[in-house]
Amino acid sequence: MKQANIDREAGYRLLGELAGPETIEATLSRLDAVAPGFPDWIVTALFGGTYQREGLALRDRQIANLAALAALGGVEPQLDDHVRNSLRVGIEPREIVEVMVHLAPYIGVPKALAGLRVVTAALGKDALATDGSGENESGKDATA
Repeated sequence: MKQANIDREAGYRLLGELAGPETIEATLSRLDAVAPGFPDWIVTALFGGTYQREGLALRDRQIANLAALAALGGVEPQLDDHVRNSLRVGIEPREIVEVMVHLAPYIGVPKALAGLRVVTAALGKDALATDGSGENESGKDATA
């Protein structure tokens, strides 16, 4: 049996790139105060393990995360985080919206709409008012 590759340092580095150092300081320390050791396990196993595997690019992993979290429902804070993380890895706002639309026949319209509410809040109104070219009705770049 092949041994899993778990890299704690790589996990913390990746989380810092995806979510920013403030997340590591604020979110993880708050969670650690409630459940000591749990945040370290999450970062080590997930970001230092699963995310380090070959086979999917980081962008593809983020799309899978968006789909899985929308399908679960009831995990709006995590979906919000992953919307923001998706932007950081280069996924366009219109693509994030399209993920939610594409999911509707698979997860149901109510869950897709709930996902779109989270996306709308995370992206802001201006980022969503585009004509498909990345420009909103006023001609401003809506993705900036």
